[in-house]
Amino acid sequence: MPFNSLNLGVNILKAVHDAGYTEPTPIQVEAIPQILAGHDLIGIAQTGTGKTAAFVLPILSMMSGSPDPARRRTRTLVVAPTRELVVQIEENVRAYAKYLPLKMATVFGGVGERPQIEALRSGVDIVIATPGRLLDLMGQRYGDFSGVEYLVLDEADRMLDMGFLPQIRRVVKALPRKRQTMMFSASFSKEIEELTHEFQHAPKTVQIGRRANPAETVTQLVYEVPSSLKPALLTHLLRDAAFDSVLIFTRTKHGADRIARRLEGSQVRTATLHSNRSQNQRLRALKEFKSGEVRVLVATDIAARGIDVDGISHVINYDFPMHSEDYVHRIGRTGRAHAVGDAISFVTPEDHAALRSLERFIGRGLVRKRAEGFDYAAPAPAAPVERQGERRFAPARPGGNARRGGGGPGGRGPGGGGGRRNSGRSR
Repeated sequence: MPFNSLNLGVNILKAVHDAGYTEPTPIQVEAIPQILAGHDLIGIAQTGTGKTAAFVLPILSMMSGSPDPARRRTRTLVVAPTRELVVQIEENVRAYAKYLPLKMATVFGGVGERPQIEALRSGVDIVIATPGRLLDLMGQRYGDFSGVEYLVLDEADRMLDMGFLPQIRRVVKALPRKRQTMMFSASFSKEIEELTHEFQHAPKTVQIGRRANPAETVTQLVYEVPSSLKPALLTHLLRDAAFDSVLIFTRTKHGADRIARRLEGSQVRTATLHSNRSQNQRLRALKEFKSGEVRVLVATDIAARGIDVDGISHVINYDFPMHSEDYVHRIGRTGRAHAVGDAISFVTPEDHAALRSLERFIGRGLVRKRAEGFDYAAPAPAAPVERQGERRFAPARPGGNARRGGGGPGGRGPGGGGGRRNSGRSR
């Protein structure tokens, strides 16, 4: 089914064509007609399936009439859990609204309020926001939300996990009761079902795939290894040039920093993404990872949702996730929209109970594998020594750290590559 069969506006179709997409994904095929018909919607789908475009395209189509600049006020509000996701939704909106006379603003914490306040004061058609900063500015009476016609709650299950429900309730309470509300989630839990009764009216449901099933295009492997050898195993795996765009998950931000320092000491270009990084640092890390300037991104679970990067070859769970749902979110960063990818989990003896729980959750056993050429009997390598703000790396074991520098883009163009551009997937 081509996009031009979905009754989208001419200017929307032109922008979609410019982006290189010809065929909508399953969630777009199911969701777009329901939204255009004016229904509230619950969209259940894994990341990488094109859900952002599934709500952005029909909303833009319905907003395509020229607004009166003298009476410009916010007609669409999109609420998302993280700053990264807000920025990426904005990228989608700007791409698809390039031929429309619409103004938009992003609202999120970690940066100064003043530019966001000025944007809201000037009048915008679309606001994309995180709950905390949005509620802050609404409380200061910035922005006119009395005319909101379309509300989107993206990654609703993640917002619940992050404790945003009280803020979301207060935001929604300040909006017009007569509106169209779309809610997207990777799961349809009891809590999400309760929210639909609270925020929506007779919603239609679109579900693509099952929440507990990771993408079938992802090869999932378990490497059993003692905790002391995890750093050496990681370095060993990254000597393989096939690991050309690697997202590594750690349990803590300090663990992410330690890994990044070790990899940089081994001449592997690495960036980090966690809550201790400033907004500018986080955006720069994502930009460098997308472009291939850095080969490895080390992140905490703050990045398990919202990273939209094509062509990630490998996701490595350096620390095994504490919750099975987090595993599915993490490995969903590769194998997106029919591309292939590998998910590797380091499992220590302490992780075996969590591994068994995960296998029950996803309904399958994971393949155990041993790394070829890795010395599992070797003593653990010395850790980096840090003194008075100076970083020094202990000498590598013989045959240890000789590797090529930096790993290039691996054929990935700006914004990433590797995914199929004609899939209609939101970028």
